[in-house]
Amino acid sequence: MDDRQALGAFGALSQETRLKIVRMLVVAGPDGLAAGMLAERVEVSPSNISFHLKELERVGLISQQRESRSIIYRANIEVLGGLIRFLMEDCCAGHPEICAPAAQVAACCAPVAERA
Repeated sequence: MDDRQALGAFGALSQETRLKIVRMLVVAGPDGLAAGMLAERVEVSPSNISFHLKELERVGLISQQRESRSIIYRANIEVLGGLIRFLMEDCCAGHPEICAPAAQVAACCAPVAERA
């Protein structure tokens, strides 16, 4: 992840509704959630949720897939993991043991190839 991508992601997450959406989608896991369910859970109108979902998708934090008559949204775990790793790249001035707990969290989000 480069600076431009990180700034876009942080900008999108700096809005309360969008942060709630991403957190809900992380909890939902690979099953994701339909747009209507997200709107209901964050208590916003369908047009409002659509606005927020488009911004999150634009920066790559979520993805969508049509399933029948619904659009299912999912957190992009690889991008979220990349964002965490971006923050931790230069961690602790050469003392990685200080950052070990955070690094373990970031590792769970690494693409399978990186974990191997």
